[in-house]
Amino acid sequence: MNNNHNIRVVITGAGLTAPNANNIKDFRDALLTQKSGITEMEVRYMGTVAAGNCNFDEYLYQKKKMRRRGTRAGSISIYCANEALKDSGLSLDSLIKDRTGIFLGITEHGNVETENEIYELHKNNLDASLWSHHHNPRTVANTPAGEVSLNMGITGPAYTIGAACAAGNIGIIHGMQMLQLNEVDLALAGGISESTGTFGIFAGFKSQGALGFHEDPTKASRPLDVDRNGIVVSEGGAIFVLERMEDALKRKAKIYGEIAGYHVNSDAVDFVLPDTQRQIECMKAALSKAKITANDIDIVNLHATGTVSGDVNECDAVNVVFGQSENTYINCTKGFIGHAMGAAGALELAGNLSSFTDNKIHSCKYIENVDPKCQMKNLVNGEPVNKEINYILSNSFGMLGINSVLIVKKYRE
Repeated sequence: MNNNHNIRVVITGAGLTAPNANNIKDFRDALLTQKSGITEMEVRYMGTVAAGNCNFDEYLYQKKKMRRRGTRAGSISIYCANEALKDSGLSLDSLIKDRTGIFLGITEHGNVETENEIYELHKNNLDASLWSHHHNPRTVANTPAGEVSLNMGITGPAYTIGAACAAGNIGIIHGMQMLQLNEVDLALAGGISESTGTFGIFAGFKSQGALGFHEDPTKASRPLDVDRNGIVVSEGGAIFVLERMEDALKRKAKIYGEIAGYHVNSDAVDFVLPDTQRQIECMKAALSKAKITANDIDIVNLHATGTVSGDVNECDAVNVVFGQSENTYINCTKGFIGHAMGAAGALELAGNLSSFTDNKIHSCKYIENVDPKCQMKNLVNGEPVNKEINYILSNSFGMLGINSVLIVKKYRE
């Protein structure tokens, strides 16, 4: 891999909250047993919609006063970061705080607070004196990472990376790069989303004709199904502890996997429509950086949002890159949890990481009728596949044509 001094970076901790689980073990079990986390919720002006909401203890690592001052995105980030650190076997006291970095991918931030305050403004005869004095710190884009910094006393770099639905991967990629540049000695990196708190994202997808629905909410998110009708909006987060391999080995840490390759590029074509050729180029560049071929990849985890055109574009791209590979199996995750936007890539990686130890590939949420335009060799549908896993490739693509591909490999000395 082409990087500074070929410094190897590994994942040593994982913390998450998803609509169907609140830790990596339960999340893995949910995916292997086809457990959906999608339910119904009421959204003002829209009525009942399918959505993926998390159910974790906001006060496990955070005092009520700080939660009142902060945001849902911040509470998700604080929970995931603390869980990741605990999972890594490290303690806050053991960290060199100014050599620890926090790098979180986000899709959007500030919508929830702004929409709620405007709603209250109109309910109170446009009395602007009632506008919250917490508005500005709650809505700046760096809030999720900043709230983790405040909570954990971390004084190193702490910021968010806005990259639409490619952001979860990019948070991890950036954390790895900062370790390789020797800017930090430990990175808390991943992605988070509070998207179900905003009316606008539901209304926006509905006006595009891209909001998924079904009388059974667990079937509202149906990637690759011929009857799919759009995205189910979800919240959630996944944050990983990243370390240089030499540091992890020195402290005899458990290692989930090693970051082997990555690439980020842009379509430069359309605000929302993806470009197959740029996706192909992104996957091929990631393989090149990892110094492997398509046949070395055991799992491709699709972005697969459940939109009619998005799924077809990605399947076309994956078939070009992996269509000749007998070794590569294809799965996807959003059928279980919906689309967690900035958290999606990080959550989807977390859901597959355990494949390195249990040698199973979790299935897509059962697809009743695979769209003929989405047919792929070795698509895992319904039941897990037993197979030794050495390499996982995860796709995450976002609006404004941002693409990210991340390759993680089984740790070997």
